[in-house]
Formats: sequence, C-alpha cells, structure tokens
Amino acid sequence: MKEMMKAIVATGYGAPDVLKIRQVAKPHPKENEVLVKVNASSATTADGMMRTGKPYFARLMTGLRKPKHPVPGTGFAGIVEAAGKNVKTFKPGDRVFGETTLGFSTNAEYVTIPENGVILPMPDSMPYAEGATFGDGHVTSFNFLKEIAKIKPGQKVLINGASGSLGTAAVQLAKYFGAEVTGVSSTRNVGLVKSLGADHVIDYTKKDFTKVKETYDVVYDTIGKSSYSKSKNILTEDGLYLSPVLRFSLLLQMMRTSVFSRKKAKFAATGLRSDKELKNMLAELIEIFKEGRLKTVIDRQYPLEKVAEAHTYIASGHKKGNVVIIVEPEN
Repeated sequence: MKEMMKAIVATGYGAPDVLKIRQVAKPHPKENEVLVKVNASSATTADGMMRTGKPYFARLMTGLRKPKHPVPGTGFAGIVEAAGKNVKTFKPGDRVFGETTLGFSTNAEYVTIPENGVILPMPDSMPYAEGATFGDGHVTSFNFLKEIAKIKPGQKVLINGASGSLGTAAVQLAKYFGAEVTGVSSTRNVGLVKSLGADHVIDYTKKDFTKVKETYDVVYDTIGKSSYSKSKNILTEDGLYLSPVLRFSLLLQMMRTSVFSRKKAKFAATGLRSDKELKNMLAELIEIFKEGRLKTVIDRQYPLEKVAEAHTYIASGHKKGNVVIIVEPEN
C-alpha cells in the first residue's frame, strides 16, 4: 500500500481556486536523492505566473494544457528524512534548504531532491521560514546584480519594487557590493526600504522615477512595471536596464540595444541557470547572511491548506518581502 502525504495540487491553469489540498503518493528517494520533510516552502509571484500559465509561451516548459508538475512551490527548508544509497553529503536529521527550479513540488509535506541539486546545509541560526525564501528574491537579485550587472563599488543603482521579495534582497545586496542605492516604493513602505540600507527612496505615488534628474548605472526593475524606453533617460552613458519580468517588448529592446546603443536592456531567467551555478550563488548568500548583512523580510505566513489564499494575496500587489507556507511549525 502506498504511503500518502498532503500536498497542494494545481488542477489546471487558472485563478487561485485551482489549487486544492489533496492526499498524494509520498515520494521515495532514488539512489542519488534525499527525501526532505518540508517545514516551510515558498509562495511567489513566479508561482502565480505558473499557476495562470501566462505568458502562454511559458507553457512549452510548464505543460501545454495543465501544469506537468501539479504541486507548486520551488523554495523549501526542512529536515532530511532519508537518503539514497549513493548519497554521501547528507544524512537523516540534517537541516537543509534550497530550490527545485522547474521541478516545483515543494508545497507539500515531503519533496525529493538530487544530492547535486540546489540543496545545502542550512545555518543553525536560520529559521526554516527564512530558509525557504532564499531561492527566490535573494538568489534572483544576486544573479542580476552580481552576475549580470557586475556591480562595482560607487556605482549608482535604482531598484524599482524595492519593498518586494526581489527588491528587499536587492537593496541589501547592492549596498553590500558598495553601490549607492535608490529604492522606489509606495508611501507605506518608505520606512522599510530605508531600514534595509537604501541611501534614497522615491515614493512612486508622488514622483515618477523615470523623470528624475539623477542618472543611474543600473536600473533594476524587479516588478517589470517600467521599461527600457521609459528608463533610458535616467541611465548613464553605459547604463543598464534589468528586469526579471519577461515581456515581448523587453526582448525587442534587448535586441536593439545590443547593436545600436551603449545603454543596454537585459533579461535573464535565473531559474534556468544550472544547478551548480545556483548552488554556488546560494553558498555565497549564506556567507553574506552569516556576516549579518542580509535579512529576510517576511510579510505573511500561511498553513499548507491555505496556499490558494497566499496566491490571492500575492496577486493583490500589496506584498512586502516574502510570503511563506508553513508545512510543519517550528518547535
């Protein structure tokens, strides 16, 4: 008889109510995998996009008519329950965290992860709720700021959406890399963005950041609400506009600027980088965390059976920092 577990299952593409709590078969680790008992997992804006199946071309990877990985969630933190016979670096009882990328499946009581996947020991001082978020905002913003923008000390960086998951991480990381940071947020989040280390904050309800007189080496639009064409006037001569939100217009701008302009527009899908690259980024982020230079902002926590409510809240556009799914409350 099959062992069963609780999991959230997407019954198709659509609104949050396609997410249902179900009893599904508990996974078993293969020879090179570990079985993780999930204490906390992530719920993100990207999860919402996968749930809706938009943009439609993304379904080539996620499933044409319905999600081919029906259990959502990519970030996880928990305890190794079992290890395959060829696994050497993890053992039952280890506290671990990481990311399943296109494998999803973390909004569940258990998940299996390859030993050489994006999984690392979790620092003793890190709560599970915090660990579950690292693969989203922290890794994505690290990739954009360090790997793509190659930020240098003294550069001026503007972060649009500075109070979100990617933005709260980006403000701290840009400061860590020595940049002068300007964050863009609503009135109610100005204090939060300043507390994370931003040198300046623009309240978008009072001022359009694309019309300021300042110029920036990097504009990191974490929420994709602006565009290269609107932002190019505030870029320095060799400035860079970055966004993790893929739009057809951004692809066109990337192609045009690659040939015709010293100012550039760039997009990257962090989750499509190799597991080794993502693991290395996560390892660097752990060191920054240990130095006390990287905090995780958690807005709301939901129990597993309320993942649909979490998605509804995220879609409202009022999220600050991260939303976490608590599968097993911490003692």
